[in-house]
Amino acid sequence: MAIEVKIPAVGESITSGVVSVWHKKSGEFVNEGETLFTLETDKVSTEIVADKAGVLETKVPEGQEVKIGEVVATIDDSKQRPEEKKVPEEKKAEKPPEKKKAPQEKKKQPEAAEKTVEQREKAPPEKEKPLSPAVRRLVQEERLAPAKISGTGQDGRLTKADVLAAVEGRGKTRPVGEAVSRAAAPSAIDVQPSGDGRVIRKKMSPLRRKIAQQLVMSQQTTATLTTFNECDMSAVQELRRNKQEEFTKKNGIKLGLMSFFVKACVEALKTVPVVNGRIEDNDFIQNNFY
Repeated sequence: MAIEVKIPAVGESITSGVVSVWHKKSGEFVNEGETLFTLETDKVSTEIVADKAGVLETKVPEGQEVKIGEVVATIDDSKQRPEEKKVPEEKKAEKPPEKKKAPQEKKKQPEAAEKTVEQREKAPPEKEKPLSPAVRRLVQEERLAPAKISGTGQDGRLTKADVLAAVEGRGKTRPVGEAVSRAAAPSAIDVQPSGDGRVIRKKMSPLRRKIAQQLVMSQQTTATLTTFNECDMSAVQELRRNKQEEFTKKNGIKLGLMSFFVKACVEALKTVPVVNGRIEDNDFIQNNFY
């Protein structure tokens, strides 16, 4: 019997979400309680588990927006997990006793074998850091190793801030060409790079779309305030005085302050690439040129 997997209600005001990641493939056997997919909405990201054991058949692809109550997959509980063939393994297990023909070699290294076993027992197994669905998705998008990121959350758990800090730190030491090629690589999100990789378009998650809407509304409904910051321009003024005559003769124009402002802006965009982007409808467009 095929059991329908529907999008559950995850909140009163939530009417739709996005199937961000399928953790099980279509045609794969799943156990009861196993995670099927991650559902992202504008307020929460949650994992949906299987109510029954059986063979999964997905109905929608990753990244598609679905409504609450919509059927996204079916589980055929009439099919059982295929039994693994244990005969070859038993035959392989019967072969080691043949090595008893050389008992002298085994007696030579009993102590070393015992020490190896003791070391393996003493060494605690490495446990992967537990990740929330949102953090896991961000790690997958940025192709990071969770074990190499230090967590600041409870019990050392990774937070979004930890992952974003790792991405920013990696961006400072990574060549620009490498950053462009990595960003243009396909991922779970619908990414559509331009022909030369100078512009990358990718769909925003429901949560990011909601944040963008709230920020725009805040900008439109709150009073704006202009602030002024002072900076020391003495070094720039000194450079202009020393190079003004030479620059004017060579280029036919005077060396003004705008050239230094443009240089500062370009360096800032290289340091924080996300600033060099914009939002169009439900897409975020990243510019890799200055």
